[in-house]
Amino acid sequence: MTASPTVRRRRIARELRHLRERTGMTLDQAARQLDMSKSNLSRIENAQIGIKPRDVRAALALYQVTGEDAEALIEIARGAQQRGWWQNYSDVLPEWFEFYVGLEAEAATLRTYEAESVPGLLQTEEYARAIYRLTAGEDGVDRKVAARMQRQEVLHQKQPVQLSVVLNEAVLRRPVGGAAVMRDQLRQMLDISQLPNVTIQVLPFAAGGHPAMTTPYVILGFADAAEEPVVYLDNLTMGLALEEAAHVHGYTLVHEKLSRMALTPEDSATYLEAASRYFA
Repeated sequence: MTASPTVRRRRIARELRHLRERTGMTLDQAARQLDMSKSNLSRIENAQIGIKPRDVRAALALYQVTGEDAEALIEIARGAQQRGWWQNYSDVLPEWFEFYVGLEAEAATLRTYEAESVPGLLQTEEYARAIYRLTAGEDGVDRKVAARMQRQEVLHQKQPVQLSVVLNEAVLRRPVGGAAVMRDQLRQMLDISQLPNVTIQVLPFAAGGHPAMTTPYVILGFADAAEEPVVYLDNLTMGLALEEAAHVHGYTLVHEKLSRMALTPEDSATYLEAASRYFA
């Protein structure tokens, strides 16, 4: 069973939508039977809001799901009401990013491309602090950095996430926070790249144009076969989760191509070492 309440909420949403569609009921019809608004049911089915276990039980009865199948889904709904650690930082993390962190906490694989900055899972405290000051100012910066550091535990837990990172060369050349901060950041990435579950590759300028020039991305995969992979995109003010198989497949092909275009992990480690000396 999944551990993250975000993933559980997503699972319940998908199951309820599938069951309603299987019965042939419209959103309107099901919402009236469940004594809720059409908009609320739509938001539940899209995992935008949660649903209480008793309302899940009512929906399952409406869709004629009983016995062990019903009890298993109700148990997942109970888990979806638990609090994830990231919810303790809701004063500094926007709701749309809390959703991402909840997925990240449960992910078995993460594949990402970054064009301008070091991914959060690889950042030092001082680099993260510099990024937040540049993009969001001083407000809540200490708690934002603390949340970012806690996210990094997925790399070191008993069953760590398998992380594949492709970095534009610009990420390593742009001196964020000053030379000392950048030197320490590059050395930390070099250390992390030695973990058996982490692959870091540098995409050099010499590689020329590539298929991710318009957008960084994260592809999240899950160990539970019932959980579909997700592509996550974000910017300063919003995030977008793409769940359709065609989107995931397209970004997966892009990541595979970038990995072929980038330096090998070994050559990338050599590059990181040389880049850290540049900022000495």
